[in-house]
Amino acid sequence: MRAIESTGTVQVSARDVDEAARRLEQVARMTALELSPRLSEEVGVPVYLKREDIQICRSFKIRGAYNKIASLTADEARSGVAAASAGNHAQGVAYACAKLGIKGKIFLPSNTPRQKRDRIATIGKGWVEQVIVNGSFDKANEEAQRVAAAEGLCFVPPYDDPMTIAGQGTIAVELDQQIPKDTDSVVIPMGGGGLAAGIAVWLKTMRPEVKVIGVEPDGAASIQAAMRAGQPVTLDRVDNFVDGTAVGRAGDITYPILREYLDEVITVPEGAVCSEMLDLYHSEGVIAEPAGALASAAVRRYLPHIPNGPVVAIVSGGNNDLSRYAEVQERSLRHEGLRHYFLVTFPQEPGALRGFLNDVLAPDQDIIHFEYTKKNNRETGPALVGIDLAKASDLQDLRRRMAQSPLHVEQVPQDSEIFRILI
Repeated sequence: MRAIESTGTVQVSARDVDEAARRLEQVARMTALELSPRLSEEVGVPVYLKREDIQICRSFKIRGAYNKIASLTADEARSGVAAASAGNHAQGVAYACAKLGIKGKIFLPSNTPRQKRDRIATIGKGWVEQVIVNGSFDKANEEAQRVAAAEGLCFVPPYDDPMTIAGQGTIAVELDQQIPKDTDSVVIPMGGGGLAAGIAVWLKTMRPEVKVIGVEPDGAASIQAAMRAGQPVTLDRVDNFVDGTAVGRAGDITYPILREYLDEVITVPEGAVCSEMLDLYHSEGVIAEPAGALASAAVRRYLPHIPNGPVVAIVSGGNNDLSRYAEVQERSLRHEGLRHYFLVTFPQEPGALRGFLNDVLAPDQDIIHFEYTKKNNRETGPALVGIDLAKASDLQDLRRRMAQSPLHVEQVPQDSEIFRILI
């Protein structure tokens, strides 16, 4: 089998990944590779899920964090470590600190779900201190590095470090033992790119015939931006919904690796991720966090080519806050075209709403949101009305009936700030 020789611009080799696999042999689980009948039927080839959601700490992040911390010198270990994370890397650092007896400070962005914060405290067993930073992951990352330099702590990057990348790449070593020989593609979620870089450098060295595809959410496509610019660039805005991949700038170390070894970089709408989260739960019984559903969402609808053989999607994590499922369902229904919102101007007279229900709504359409306050000094009043459809194609007939009614109706655009109130 031909192996690809890397250029001198990358700092991680397949040998580094193999060494990390040996270091992690008695620590990380070899997670299952499971066939998804649902996705296989949709795509037309076998689709397998690499279940890192059932890894220790319910995420692949334990691999990189432990590999980095376990490689510290005795002096570095005595000084302690610092890290920044949206949650999963923090849990990996906490686990490594507790297992190796090393003190750590973990800096988390303020949008980190409470469920992840509680897990960090439990896993850390008193070895780690949490510091909450008001802002995004990037701000937490800056503060962690500042404190690490000031206090002489060893900074443990979540992705932009050779040892972290090598540890995360150990998934590829396992896949080599699990995937069919005719596998077409491995699809990997990306934030800063550590997971994809580690897997790609090993697979394209040892299994170069396998395509490696990186996936980002539309609202945080920092690696795609770097590919276009020829270097890492900072995004003007980041959508934090897919919190595990909400990174505003590709890594300086990960970017050259991804540029050299990835076959494709694609993006997926956040709403499609939500739909896949729900389907993973209902069909496969997999509770995936948003980033964990990113790769299989891409396999389902956004692959850049028709696969010639089996496809593998990395389910990167399962640390999802169940209280978010109302938002997940809302985003999914809007993305699928099954939920729409309208501003309806009603005359302030008896029977106006009954006329709307009788003349505009079809029997299988349901009002799921109605917000209206009567103004006694006006002849009309606007209402915000949310409507669920049985099929996305029903929208055209609904809008036709609205146009024929005496009411003034405006559809709320998908990018409206109104949705910040609803979800």
